[in-house]
Amino acid sequence: MGADDPVGEEQAHLDLTYARLDRMRANTRRRLSEALRETEDNPQALSERESYERLYTDDLTKFDAAEHNLYFGRLDLDDGEIRRIGRIGILDDDAADSTLLLDWRAPLSRPFYLATPAAPESVELRRHIRTRNRMVRAINDEYLTGERATDTVTAHGDVVNESALVAALNAARTGEMTDIVETIQREQDIIIRSTHRGVTVIQGGPGTGKTAVALHRAAYLLYTHRDTLSRSGILIVGPNDDFLNYIGQVLPSLGESGVLLSTVGDLFPGVRAGAGDSRETMAVKGDPRMVDVIKRAVRGYQSLPTRPVPVTFDTYQVRITSDLVKEARAKARGSRKAHNQGQRIFLRAGLDGLAQAHARTIGASLLDGSQLLSPGDIADIRDEMAQDPDIRRELLRFWPTLTPLDVLRDLYADPAAIRRATPGWSDDDRRALHRTTAPLPEGADLSPADVPLLDEIAELIGFGTEDDEREQRAQWRRRLAEAQEALDILTGSAPQDLEDDLDPEILMAYDLIDAEQLAERQTRRRNLTTAERAVGDRQWAFGHVIVDEAQELSAMAWRMVMRRIPNRWMTIIGDTAQTGDLAGTRSWQAVLEPYVAKRWQLRELTVNYRTPAEITRYANRVLHHINPEHSPPTSLRSNGIEPYAIAAGSLSAAVAAIDPDWPGLTAIIAPDDECAAIAEALTGQHPDSVRVLTVLACKGLEFDNVVVVEPAAILRQSPRGHSDLYVALTRATQRLVVVHDEPLPEELAGMRPAGTSGV
Repeated sequence: MGADDPVGEEQAHLDLTYARLDRMRANTRRRLSEALRETEDNPQALSERESYERLYTDDLTKFDAAEHNLYFGRLDLDDGEIRRIGRIGILDDDAADSTLLLDWRAPLSRPFYLATPAAPESVELRRHIRTRNRMVRAINDEYLTGERATDTVTAHGDVVNESALVAALNAARTGEMTDIVETIQREQDIIIRSTHRGVTVIQGGPGTGKTAVALHRAAYLLYTHRDTLSRSGILIVGPNDDFLNYIGQVLPSLGESGVLLSTVGDLFPGVRAGAGDSRETMAVKGDPRMVDVIKRAVRGYQSLPTRPVPVTFDTYQVRITSDLVKEARAKARGSRKAHNQGQRIFLRAGLDGLAQAHARTIGASLLDGSQLLSPGDIADIRDEMAQDPDIRRELLRFWPTLTPLDVLRDLYADPAAIRRATPGWSDDDRRALHRTTAPLPEGADLSPADVPLLDEIAELIGFGTEDDEREQRAQWRRRLAEAQEALDILTGSAPQDLEDDLDPEILMAYDLIDAEQLAERQTRRRNLTTAERAVGDRQWAFGHVIVDEAQELSAMAWRMVMRRIPNRWMTIIGDTAQTGDLAGTRSWQAVLEPYVAKRWQLRELTVNYRTPAEITRYANRVLHHINPEHSPPTSLRSNGIEPYAIAAGSLSAAVAAIDPDWPGLTAIIAPDDECAAIAEALTGQHPDSVRVLTVLACKGLEFDNVVVVEPAAILRQSPRGHSDLYVALTRATQRLVVVHDEPLPEELAGMRPAGTSGV
């Protein structure tokens, strides 16, 4: 084997590599099993055991994820060195200094993505290897030096391994995003491996691989900065749940699973925003004016009595007056503490005032009119008043404990409260905030646009810290009670039939430990991953944050995201030409400079890998309308399938437009108010490979075939209708069909009707 049989040579190495992977997997499973059987009670030993459990579990996940296309590249250098590139790094157990496979993220692997004939980086041969089910299916060689050097500079830039890339792009979609680790291009690799520790904005048109680049960057950062990011974690924010499900398998396939994926609507712990808003309401809620609205709403709870409030203390009547509350309120506000934390200062100041007033009342009642109460006596009175529930209750009416949900719901439900909090607003904007529906549990009556407002309120009132401490104490009490119950079962003082539910560790150790020790052990056993801990902690500080479809974030959503990344190390992905949210952005500078000034960099992707040239011809007309100065990305490929239009006057025509013989996934993208009717018409007529989506719901997704319904209505449904139409037209990887009753927009003029040649 060798030059005469390159496939056989690579198959032999592939067999050797998989054999080593199988041994690594078996050894890791054995070590995990041994760690799980450890029963040491020493805290340090227990901590070490738990660390090993996590390590071995993560390794098994990595090995399993790397199983598919484990080995995909090879470099032959001019000094005779051979480097083989794969999803993970693998050493030869028979020769400790021999590397069977380099991790694609390792510095020595980088020439695989960057080397060109013009800059070969000592590479003579780059070999792309395609495998399936542990078998080599094909190889593709590129010579970068000498007489056989291949010219890789094409009309599309430095696109390498173009045949393998096009094959991957033409493959039918499955509903899950696949990684691009085998076909990363030069402009993408530069961004993935960027050493910039500030904000990096990846701007690129549809199909330029922005999301794939960001996910591979997350994997690269976790590989390169493992010690830091394994503790603080990476947060990826996406536009909707469909998008997160779509990208969910990419990071595990790259050997990483410890990343938190979330939408903006899920970033507030304990709230699952299930309601919807009109576009106009979303725009109002995302407006930065809402910061002042929330401040006024919270201050509205710091009220004054309209008349003195009498309370009885020690048979005397004392009065809570407006002046007394005003003085206490001034002290609390002067502390600059958050509302809930300022309550203690308010209450103490109010009790001081009441104690002083009570002392004056007692002094005035004495026959000689003398004041016999010392400062110590007054302090005692204040302390006694602090224990009186009636006095505390009456005082705290004017500075109550607040929760974010209650503040937001109270505001929305009361037109008068909205009016007080929105001086200078139009009546239309005020009506956009008003909501009369009854509150549902866990915030299900709230929309994703409400969640940043909840976060703003939480920050303003200081919600979370004290509640978290109380909850931790309550959890400890529950665990202690559970542990004692478990021990009672084993000592015969509880029903015997409960014994089956016990942890085996309890069965082995019940005669050696008491309930408190057992509770501590069980608490340690429940250690969460970084992502699991972060999802329940509103104040978690992530090490890196990636925001996809970032152009859709409102000013209020950006405030929420920025609170979670105090070090401002971020990767932001978007395309301002695709901004559909009325509260979204058309300028990265306007978004970022309030937070990082000039400390951000822009990187652009210029090649459209997704959309065939036949479709981009129409999409680029729409882009020109959005911004004539915006340069469209260059389509990598042409597939010969011309888009066509169907003139029809019924929604069912959208369903009829779908050819059951089309391969892959199909999306019907329709105006917001027509999706439900089309979905109903679709019921029972097509398999699950067909989906009906609004433009907002299809953000970031791609499909083999796309049917766009009534483009004139899509333009009309929003002031940013051209951005919506641009998004809809660029979701397809193979074919585009337009169904319309109204005349086509001028940007689609000339699209051939159905039934003409070229279908």
